[in-house]
Amino acid sequence: MTTMTRPPADPSALRPHRQARLKSWLLLGLQDSKGSHQGPGGLTAAHERRHPWWQVMCLTGVDYFSTLGYQPAIAALAAGAISPLATLVLVAVTLCGALPVYRRVAGESSRGEGSIAMLERLLPRWGGKLFVLVLLGFAATDFMITMTLSAADATAHLVQNPYSPGWLHGQEIPVTLVLLALLAAVFLRGFKEAIGIAVVLVAVYLGLNVVVVARTAVETLTHPAAVGDWWRALATSHGNPVLAVGIALLVFPKLALGLSGFETGVAVMPQVRGHATDTLENPAGRIQGTRRMLTTAALIMSAFLIASSFITVILIPGPEFEPGGQANGRALAFLAHEYLGSGFGTVYDVSTIAILWFAGASAMAGLLNLVPKYLPRYGMAPEWAKAVRPLVLVFAVIAFLVTILFEADVDAQGGAYATGVLVLMTSAAVAVALSARRRQQRKRTFGFGLIALVFIYTTIVNVVERPEGIRIAGFFIVGIIVISLLSRIGRSFELHATHVRLDRTALEFVAADDDGPMGIIAHEPLRLSADAYRQKLTSAIEVSHLPVDYEALFLEVIVDDSSDFETELQVRGVVRHGYRILEVHGPVVPNTIASVLLHIRDVTGLMPHIYFRWTEGNPVVNLLRFLFLGEGEIAPVTREVLREAEPDVTKRPWVHVG
Repeated sequence: MTTMTRPPADPSALRPHRQARLKSWLLLGLQDSKGSHQGPGGLTAAHERRHPWWQVMCLTGVDYFSTLGYQPAIAALAAGAISPLATLVLVAVTLCGALPVYRRVAGESSRGEGSIAMLERLLPRWGGKLFVLVLLGFAATDFMITMTLSAADATAHLVQNPYSPGWLHGQEIPVTLVLLALLAAVFLRGFKEAIGIAVVLVAVYLGLNVVVVARTAVETLTHPAAVGDWWRALATSHGNPVLAVGIALLVFPKLALGLSGFETGVAVMPQVRGHATDTLENPAGRIQGTRRMLTTAALIMSAFLIASSFITVILIPGPEFEPGGQANGRALAFLAHEYLGSGFGTVYDVSTIAILWFAGASAMAGLLNLVPKYLPRYGMAPEWAKAVRPLVLVFAVIAFLVTILFEADVDAQGGAYATGVLVLMTSAAVAVALSARRRQQRKRTFGFGLIALVFIYTTIVNVVERPEGIRIAGFFIVGIIVISLLSRIGRSFELHATHVRLDRTALEFVAADDDGPMGIIAHEPLRLSADAYRQKLTSAIEVSHLPVDYEALFLEVIVDDSSDFETELQVRGVVRHGYRILEVHGPVVPNTIASVLLHIRDVTGLMPHIYFRWTEGNPVVNLLRFLFLGEGEIAPVTREVLREAEPDVTKRPWVHVG
């Protein structure tokens, strides 16, 4: 008897080739056609562990809370003495605008698709797909710049620490690239421990911020002269408080970076533990937990933003916020060193560096959640885009390029970051307003519509003042659209069906011919008269030399939405004018026919023969009709789809054209 848990390996068995092992490692956990995946924002199986809402809040909080590392300095640089008032406007928009919007988004996209899924349902066909690609471009801008900006700011905190070695100065780009490479390595490893790491980082970071804010608040209270100086500066520079409030409203769009975190909060929603009674159709517990998570994060962040905006503008001289100043991009770190000593300041720097570095993890989670849910389903990305590791490598390369192009400069990336955040929030506000209108909720429609107008105004102002943001987003959008369309064309000859199901009547039709090859005649569903079926049968008998008394089985494909790609085919058996007909709805005629033929072959064990007539018209025009309308050159394309799907010619259904 042996104590071995598994039998010994056969020494004669060949080890997998190195290339095969690499491919297996890269495509580990390749998802099915439902779009679930292994990433931190992916759907988890029923038996897999989910987490309490407060732990998942820490995962999205590494993005949201980490903005404390640079937001107070950005606010002071952009708004000067009125930055506390502008921050109050930001907090009001957060609690009264973004939070209600995303609480509703969480209720209507419980799988983590976000507002993009809500808007996708409003625009069908190619227009809807193109609109989703544009929104994905802005989402990619938001999440990608989150990774690069956070890593660059972590580098800034590292380089400016008084204990850092001198050789780090001037090495911002290499250091940032190393941080991004480490982040990618975490995801390549698996990311199972991400939430545990996030909980520790957020707890330590927020705890240290409480100490810094408390200590500096005491400093402001014991030095009322500093508060008086700020108040006089506010009064003299803007005339009166009413004018100052008006200017704060105008300056508010520059502080839009403080609104980050809501989209990633929804993206990681599938990780939230719900109630035991939750179902896939009604995950009430998960929705409740996510709303609690969003609300708690918004309240915590609002409190820190208000306190830090007052403290920093009062205690830090204005020139220190300028580029090259000690507080540029690191106001709270400056105060930690100034009032709590270099030792504590260094500990604060380390925690800030860690959370800023890991903020990219939240953004990466959002990308890994969104891309597999849309592009492969549209046929606009290769099948391997459903796997985590290849996507991680692609995103890492893009992050490297962005970092090099912007020279790891935090300020240079702020416009693009704000643009991505604001466009996603605007789309979310519009989506929930339309949802409320569709459900005839008049008060909510008005409220969400008002919020949407605020975000539209903020987005427009941000684009006008920082046009580089929309230009950068434009590169992402154009890149996604071009790559997606090229991928769609490249995958045009693949089988699109995720499943093929025949109803009872259809099964009876295909089971009737059990003693020989099965002949099927392709028929256009627009010609449904008895004469049309009779002429089609007569033509097939004459051209293809079928028996005169041949009992025809027709196959009709009804094109619903030619922009769809992955679909489930339901084949119905119907009798029309005495003829047996297999009727199926699909996005593309040739690919749908090929899928049905292969399924009939597998179900019956008989080899189907399909009979076509040549398509009239210019071949180039017909090819374009096939690519964008799902029709066109039916016979040759069907044969090509079958050839790619079944390499063995002896097992491939026959295509006859006459």
